[in-house]
Amino acid sequence: METFLFFLLLICSVSATQLNAQSDSEIVALLLQTEPKGEETAKTLNNQQNLQRENEVKKVAFSASLLTSGSGHTGPFDTETPVVFRHALTNIGKAYNPDTGFFSAPVRGVYHFEIHIYGLGHETHPSGTYLVKNGQNVVLAYEHQSSGAMKSSNGVTLLLEVGDIVFVRLYRNSRIFDNENHNTIFSGHLVFTM
Repeated sequence: METFLFFLLLICSVSATQLNAQSDSEIVALLLQTEPKGEETAKTLNNQQNLQRENEVKKVAFSASLLTSGSGHTGPFDTETPVVFRHALTNIGKAYNPDTGFFSAPVRGVYHFEIHIYGLGHETHPSGTYLVKNGQNVVLAYEHQSSGAMKSSNGVTLLLEVGDIVFVRLYRNSRIFDNENHNTIFSGHLVFTM
Protein backbone atom coordinates (compact mmCIF):
# COMPACT_ATOMS: atom_id res chain seq x y z
CA MET A 1 0.00 0.00 0.00
CA GLU A 2 2.84 2.42 0.84
CA THR A 3 4.56 1.61 -2.45
CA PHE A 4 1.34 2.33 -4.36
CA LEU A 5 0.92 5.70 -2.63
CA PHE A 6 4.54 6.53 -3.35
CA PHE A 7 4.04 5.83 -7.07
CA LEU A 8 0.81 7.81 -7.13
CA LEU A 9 2.53 10.83 -5.61
CA LEU A 10 5.44 10.44 -8.00
CA ILE A 11 3.17 10.36 -11.01
CA CYS A 12 1.18 13.37 -9.77
CA SER A 13 4.36 15.36 -9.24
CA VAL A 14 5.53 14.92 -12.80
CA SER A 15 4.14 17.63 -15.06
CA ALA A 16 1.85 16.76 -17.90
CA THR A 17 4.37 18.06 -20.43
CA GLN A 18 7.04 15.72 -19.09
CA LEU A 19 4.66 12.79 -19.35
CA ASN A 20 3.82 13.65 -22.94
CA ALA A 21 7.47 14.07 -23.82
CA GLN A 22 8.50 10.70 -22.43
CA SER A 23 7.50 7.37 -23.82
CA ASP A 24 5.61 4.87 -21.67
CA SER A 25 8.69 2.67 -21.43
CA GLU A 26 10.75 5.58 -20.07
CA ILE A 27 8.10 6.28 -17.41
CA VAL A 28 7.97 2.61 -16.37
CA ALA A 29 11.77 2.52 -16.20
CA LEU A 30 11.73 5.64 -14.00
CA LEU A 31 9.13 4.07 -11.66
CA LEU A 32 11.06 0.80 -11.46
CA GLN A 33 14.20 2.70 -10.50
CA THR A 34 12.43 4.35 -7.56
CA GLU A 35 10.70 1.21 -6.24
CA PRO A 36 13.78 -0.37 -4.66
CA LYS A 37 14.57 2.92 -2.94
CA GLY A 38 11.13 2.90 -1.32
CA GLU A 39 11.60 -0.70 -0.25
CA GLU A 40 15.11 0.07 1.01
CA THR A 41 13.77 2.95 3.11
CA ALA A 42 11.13 0.68 4.66
CA LYS A 43 13.74 -2.02 5.30
CA THR A 44 16.09 0.52 6.90
CA LEU A 45 13.36 1.80 9.23
CA ASN A 46 12.39 -1.75 10.15
CA ASN A 47 16.04 -2.66 10.85
CA GLN A 48 16.46 0.43 13.03
CA GLN A 49 13.39 -0.52 15.08
CA ASN A 50 14.66 -4.10 15.45
CA LEU A 51 18.08 -2.86 16.56
CA GLN A 52 16.50 -0.59 19.14
CA ARG A 53 14.49 -3.51 20.59
CA GLU A 54 17.56 -5.77 20.46
CA ASN A 55 19.66 -3.16 22.28
CA GLU A 56 17.10 -3.05 25.07
CA VAL A 57 17.39 -6.84 25.50
CA LYS A 58 21.20 -6.71 25.20
CA LYS A 59 21.46 -4.90 28.50
CA VAL A 60 22.00 -7.96 30.69
CA ALA A 61 24.60 -7.96 33.47
CA PHE A 62 24.68 -8.89 37.14
CA SER A 63 27.00 -9.28 40.10
CA ALA A 64 25.83 -10.69 43.41
CA SER A 65 27.61 -11.40 46.68
CA LEU A 66 26.74 -14.18 49.07
CA LEU A 67 25.44 -12.17 52.04
CA THR A 68 23.33 -9.01 52.26
CA SER A 69 24.89 -8.09 55.61
CA GLY A 70 27.15 -9.42 58.33
CA SER A 71 29.63 -12.23 57.87
CA GLY A 72 29.62 -16.00 57.98
CA HIS A 73 30.08 -19.37 56.34
CA THR A 74 27.79 -21.22 54.00
CA GLY A 75 28.23 -24.98 54.31
CA PRO A 76 29.48 -27.60 54.73
CA PHE A 77 26.75 -29.93 53.46
CA ASP A 78 26.87 -33.67 52.75
CA THR A 79 25.72 -33.16 49.16
CA GLU A 80 26.27 -30.57 46.45
CA THR A 81 23.91 -27.71 47.30
CA PRO A 82 22.75 -24.66 45.27
CA VAL A 83 24.10 -21.36 46.62
CA VAL A 84 21.92 -18.26 46.72
CA PHE A 85 23.86 -15.03 46.24
CA ARG A 86 21.43 -12.70 48.02
CA HIS A 87 23.05 -9.28 47.64
CA ALA A 88 22.63 -8.11 44.03
CA LEU A 89 25.24 -5.42 43.52
CA THR A 90 24.18 -5.03 39.88
CA ASN A 91 21.20 -6.62 38.15
CA ILE A 92 20.67 -4.92 34.79
CA GLY A 93 17.92 -6.69 32.88
CA LYS A 94 16.71 -8.51 36.03
CA ALA A 95 17.79 -11.91 34.64
CA TYR A 96 19.37 -12.87 37.98
CA ASN A 97 17.01 -13.77 40.84
CA PRO A 98 18.56 -13.05 44.29
CA ASP A 99 15.81 -15.10 45.96
CA THR A 100 16.70 -18.34 44.12
CA GLY A 101 20.29 -17.73 42.98
CA PHE A 102 19.30 -18.58 39.39
CA PHE A 103 20.21 -16.65 36.26
CA SER A 104 17.71 -17.23 33.42
CA ALA A 105 18.82 -16.28 29.90
CA PRO A 106 16.36 -13.73 28.46
CA VAL A 107 17.72 -14.01 24.91
CA ARG A 108 19.73 -16.52 22.88
CA GLY A 109 23.33 -15.46 23.00
CA VAL A 110 26.85 -15.83 24.29
CA TYR A 111 27.25 -15.05 27.99
CA HIS A 112 30.28 -14.85 30.26
CA PHE A 113 30.11 -15.94 33.91
CA GLU A 114 32.57 -15.81 36.79
CA ILE A 115 32.64 -17.19 40.32
CA HIS A 116 34.98 -15.82 42.98
CA ILE A 117 34.95 -17.65 46.29
CA TYR A 118 36.63 -16.93 49.59
CA GLY A 119 37.26 -19.34 52.41
CA LEU A 120 38.96 -19.63 55.75
CA GLY A 121 41.30 -22.60 56.00
CA HIS A 122 40.07 -25.76 57.68
CA GLU A 123 41.59 -29.24 58.12
CA THR A 124 38.67 -31.16 56.60
CA HIS A 125 36.52 -28.59 54.72
CA PRO A 126 37.77 -27.13 51.42
CA SER A 127 36.20 -24.11 49.71
CA GLY A 128 34.72 -25.04 46.37
CA THR A 129 31.83 -24.23 44.05
CA TYR A 130 30.68 -25.32 40.62
CA LEU A 131 29.18 -23.08 38.00
CA VAL A 132 26.17 -25.03 36.72
CA LYS A 133 24.23 -24.81 33.44
CA ASN A 134 20.81 -26.50 33.33
CA GLY A 135 21.75 -28.82 36.19
CA GLN A 136 25.14 -29.87 34.76
CA ASN A 137 28.42 -28.83 36.42
CA VAL A 138 30.49 -26.78 33.97
CA VAL A 139 33.53 -25.38 35.85
CA LEU A 140 34.87 -25.65 39.41
CA ALA A 141 36.54 -23.05 41.63
CA TYR A 142 38.30 -24.95 44.43
CA GLU A 143 40.91 -24.41 47.13
CA HIS A 144 41.89 -26.39 50.22
CA GLN A 145 44.35 -25.44 52.91
CA SER A 146 44.35 -26.10 56.63
CA SER A 147 44.73 -22.49 57.81
CA GLY A 148 44.68 -18.90 56.63
CA ALA A 149 42.49 -17.24 54.02
CA MET A 150 42.08 -18.65 50.53
CA LYS A 151 40.48 -17.44 47.34
CA SER A 152 39.62 -19.26 44.14
CA SER A 153 38.04 -18.13 40.88
CA ASN A 154 36.88 -19.53 37.58
CA GLY A 155 35.03 -18.23 34.56
CA VAL A 156 33.45 -19.53 31.40
CA THR A 157 31.77 -18.27 28.24
CA LEU A 158 28.61 -20.19 27.28
CA LEU A 159 26.11 -20.20 24.44
CA LEU A 160 22.67 -20.07 26.10
CA GLU A 161 19.20 -20.52 24.69
CA VAL A 162 16.28 -18.48 26.00
CA GLY A 163 15.33 -19.85 29.43
CA ASP A 164 18.59 -21.71 30.11
CA ILE A 165 19.45 -21.57 33.82
CA VAL A 166 22.90 -20.88 35.28
CA PHE A 167 23.65 -20.99 39.00
CA VAL A 168 26.36 -21.87 41.53
CA ARG A 169 26.46 -25.13 43.47
CA LEU A 170 28.52 -25.67 46.63
CA TYR A 171 31.00 -28.52 46.37
CA ARG A 172 30.20 -31.45 48.70
CA ASN A 173 31.57 -31.08 52.26
CA SER A 174 32.80 -27.60 51.34
CA ARG A 175 32.28 -24.19 52.90
CA ILE A 176 32.62 -20.62 51.66
CA PHE A 177 32.81 -17.34 53.56
CA ASP A 178 31.54 -13.83 52.92
CA ASN A 179 31.36 -10.53 54.78
CA GLU A 180 30.82 -6.81 54.17
CA ASN A 181 33.78 -6.85 51.74
CA HIS A 182 31.77 -9.06 49.32
CA ASN A 183 34.59 -11.58 48.83
CA THR A 184 32.35 -14.31 47.40
CA ILE A 185 30.76 -13.19 44.12
CA PHE A 186 28.76 -14.65 41.21
CA SER A 187 28.73 -12.46 38.07
CA GLY A 188 27.62 -12.70 34.48
CA HIS A 189 26.79 -10.65 31.41
CA LEU A 190 25.59 -11.00 27.84
CA VAL A 191 28.49 -10.70 25.40
CA PHE A 192 26.38 -10.72 22.20
CA THR A 193 23.11 -12.14 20.88
CA MET A 194 22.96 -14.97 18.34
